[in-house]
Amino acid sequence: MLIDCGPDIRQQLMPLPFKPLDAILLTHIHYDHVGGIDDLRPFSVFGPIHLYGDEKTCEQVRLAMPYCFGEHLYPGVPRLELHNVRPHEPLHIGDLEIMPIEVMHGKMPILGFRIGKFAYITDMKTIADTEFPYLEGVETLVVNALRFEKEHHSHQLVDDAARFAQQIGACQTYITHVCHHIGLYDEANKRMPNGLTLAYDGLKLNVEY
Repeated sequence: MLIDCGPDIRQQLMPLPFKPLDAILLTHIHYDHVGGIDDLRPFSVFGPIHLYGDEKTCEQVRLAMPYCFGEHLYPGVPRLELHNVRPHEPLHIGDLEIMPIEVMHGKMPILGFRIGKFAYITDMKTIADTEFPYLEGVETLVVNALRFEKEHHSHQLVDDAARFAQQIGACQTYITHVCHHIGLYDEANKRMPNGLTLAYDGLKLNVEY
């Protein structure tokens, strides 16, 4: 299962075993989160690729990739099936129950996902108080933080992420979706507040479901 599918997904997947994708959970339609969907076409040998997103995201994927939908598809195109999901309405993929939650990417509502005691939230600027009950009991959090300083209109900063992690009681938080202003990995990691670690490509986490 993937959460989002950015333009470098082919490079990210090459070291991993080639096996079926059970699902792709999409947080929102921005290109850095969906730009690699076409590169998943080899996985169509296992059957349709199921994408889950909110109504707007599914609609925009269909508009951006019309050649993947319809009765008469060109040979070799990705075989995609879209599934609309709504915040707070759990979906089940295999043995996993996945709870979509809503966060705000500036003025744009997008999805985060909770799976057991793990939560993945990216591109968040703010979150409504009504979402916190859906994050109660999360122990491992992956969340965005663009940089240390200089406010951004649609992304939170490291201190914002630290406060959010403390609010939900996460034991360990991994920072993702950073920009180059964050600095070099080792130096940036030393600046992280307690409980926060800068994530990296290929990071493996053991999480309790």
